[in-house]
Amino acid sequence: MELELTSVPDNVCDYTFNFYWYEKELEPSAIIPGQNGTEYTYQQLVDELKEGNDVHIKGSVGSRFAYSLGVDLAHFGGNGKTETAGNIFVEGNVGPEAGMGMSAGSLYITGDIEQPFGNIIEVVSDVEGYRKFISITELLCGNGVEELCKNEFDAVNGKLILDDGILRGTLASRCNCDAEIIVKGDVYNGTGLLMEMGNVNVQGNAGLNTGAHLNGGSVVVEGTVGEFSGAYMKAGTLIFNDAKGYVGAGMLGGVIYSKKKVTPAPPAEKVRVGGQDISIVRKLTGAGRVESMLYNKYEVGEEKEQYVKVKMRDGSIVMRKLD
Repeated sequence: MELELTSVPDNVCDYTFNFYWYEKELEPSAIIPGQNGTEYTYQQLVDELKEGNDVHIKGSVGSRFAYSLGVDLAHFGGNGKTETAGNIFVEGNVGPEAGMGMSAGSLYITGDIEQPFGNIIEVVSDVEGYRKFISITELLCGNGVEELCKNEFDAVNGKLILDDGILRGTLASRCNCDAEIIVKGDVYNGTGLLMEMGNVNVQGNAGLNTGAHLNGGSVVVEGTVGEFSGAYMKAGTLIFNDAKGYVGAGMLGGVIYSKKKVTPAPPAEKVRVGGQDISIVRKLTGAGRVESMLYNKYEVGEEKEQYVKVKMRDGSIVMRKLD
């Protein structure tokens, strides 16, 4: 599939095309604006990529390009796992938040990508004239071997060190292998989103939704995390120094540790720190025993862990016991 653009549209090749962006719902059947000689819709490009075919774009694209590329989204009735995706070729530049939540496929770009990036990293290109970017999750958990343009990757031990100064969001999204990422700097929103295994260590600050929907593994932030961190966690460990706003909203499982006292949102609550907690903090942060004892622990209370809130049609809330 090929198209030429005379303007710079957002959300091109965005798998989340009917989500709400800035209170406006994207229409899957809407025609991508600014095309020269074609009238492809947002959904047609996504369908082409889902079939494993390539999409060629002549011209620049805007924000949220290739959002969740390579994911069978649960929101649309899928299994939420990685699936095969085609490659996208862009003869131009790309706006911010490209490849957010991306799990498969490759981006070939002739120009530049505006920060923040999504869950992508540049590798040595196999197509002349194009820069190549792939999903960090695919780099860590896939079977292929890629040579990085920058940064360090130990493929044998599954260890990636990011030291290129690029701000990235949804880092390690849906990671399902025992990999390790060390970030020598800050990260953007959604670090560890839906991660099932692995460890992420951020030697700086993190943005909104850090550890949101975390389902295993660990996310350690040496600095401050943004609002809604740990929201809807199911499993795993989230550790940070401090947080802006509430943490643990809608939390179903897992554990949050914070060096400074923070405000939990229901059903998360502050609980007592035990010997096992001290060992976990020491192992993941390298802190001494005395320092580890000073951390605060937040999790779902024992009774609340067995129930879920259900909103009835009349607006009332009932607590339904989980099976």
